[in-house]
Amino acid sequence: MLTMLAMQQITILEALRQAGRVIDEIDARMLLQYVLSVSHSYLLAHHEQDLAPGQALSFRTLTMRRAHGEPVAYLTGKREFYSLDFAVTPAVLIPRHETELLVDLSLARIPLDLPCKVLDLGTGSGAIALTIARHRPSADIIAVDFSADALKVAGKNAEQLNVSNVRIMEADWFKGLAGEQFNLIVSNPPYVAYGDPHLDQGDLRFEPGIALAAGDEGLDCIQSIIASAPAHLAAGGALLLEHGYDQAETCRQLLGEAGFAGVFSHPDLAGVMRVSGGYLAVS
Repeated sequence: MLTMLAMQQITILEALRQAGRVIDEIDARMLLQYVLSVSHSYLLAHHEQDLAPGQALSFRTLTMRRAHGEPVAYLTGKREFYSLDFAVTPAVLIPRHETELLVDLSLARIPLDLPCKVLDLGTGSGAIALTIARHRPSADIIAVDFSADALKVAGKNAEQLNVSNVRIMEADWFKGLAGEQFNLIVSNPPYVAYGDPHLDQGDLRFEPGIALAAGDEGLDCIQSIIASAPAHLAAGGALLLEHGYDQAETCRQLLGEAGFAGVFSHPDLAGVMRVSGGYLAVS
């Protein structure tokens, strides 16, 4: 059926029906919205509109690529996160809604109109740092990533979102930040174990492995960040980490051993303990 998309005149409704036979209906809608540069409501209101031959061919091509597993976000080059649109490429992880919890917990700890120094480790597309920056314009934020290609994406997003209170920096975690102290350090680091079967499933197959996996138990980056963070936190400063579904207890133990107080874990909307953290006690 799909081979006919580029060979005959086809309406929006027909195109969606045919694509829906091989990919998820929501994915089909998002891809057609991208091809036509229209909203969901436009598709509903103009379902009898014919696609131009070039549009039909583009939609068919994207549909087949999605049918072979490519993430919709990479096909369209964008992903919505915290009600903001972010550019994404295969150089960065696709921002996920569960990570919005990390932003929520961060914003709760940053004064609305007072200066606050924030560090985002492993920023990728910049989704966390730039979202915090939009909601806390008085904050001074540094966004760090090891990948130069990822930082190009973060820089593009900073420009598109008109964010000026984020400094984007290429570094390996805390390297290059000697002497710098922050009121808040946040991170969504790699936390999947090497060899985890999920790495060979779904969208993860197409995402950068360096941003996903971290050691035999998935804890290498988390351990490194927790061990190094106290030297870069001001008194009373907090560390917040996203982690895997089964890593909360270990994260709390590591935080406690590193001298953090008020150690906690917080569940996401699915009830999974998704973020753990603590603060550097005032001596």
